[in-house]
Amino acid sequence: MKWTQLALGPIETNGYILESETKEAVIFDPGDEGEKIIRFIRERRLKPLAILLTHAHFDHIGAVDVVRDHFRVPVYLHQKEADWLWDPDKNASSGFPLIAPVKTRPADHLLAGEAPLNLGPFAFQVLETPGHSPGSVSYYLKEAGAVFSGDALFYGSIGRTDLYGGDQALLLKSIRTKLFALPDDTVVLPGHGLTTTIRHEKATNPFLT
Repeated sequence: MKWTQLALGPIETNGYILESETKEAVIFDPGDEGEKIIRFIRERRLKPLAILLTHAHFDHIGAVDVVRDHFRVPVYLHQKEADWLWDPDKNASSGFPLIAPVKTRPADHLLAGEAPLNLGPFAFQVLETPGHSPGSVSYYLKEAGAVFSGDALFYGSIGRTDLYGGDQALLLKSIRTKLFALPDDTVVLPGHGLTTTIRHEKATNPFLT
């Protein structure tokens, strides 16, 4: 399996395209620049199966409807943030003067708990990792040795917790009990910045050492 990181929008949110050897694909966090995402997928001749959201802040959902409508694929989001998609106060777009209020249609599937999520050749383990936001989740793909962590864990840092529903103590607990429980060589694919590994963050992250 192969993933490609796309820097999207003015905040350069990391969207990801995960593809299999059979050219099936999953789209993570289409935060902006929907045409860029569509163009990449068409150039690679991929067949998207779904859009997976790690959480519902505006910079992770801004292009959801454009991409969903083009490929006619379902959107997955944790149930705790079901109404954030069309609420600019909750998705934080109302707090950024240069950003137009972001409103998208409801998700097609709401996640609850930590059940496996199987999409074609992809077998994810959904990990609830709240703290950055109440419904933040991480998608662990054991076969690829990677976790799509959204804004929970970054290279040398953690997600901000000063937005609506944020809780730093809860975020640190999520990282220690859920993400740090993964194998040390797991690649962390965050919502912003560089990729890292669980081993590296255990040893060097100043918020967690």
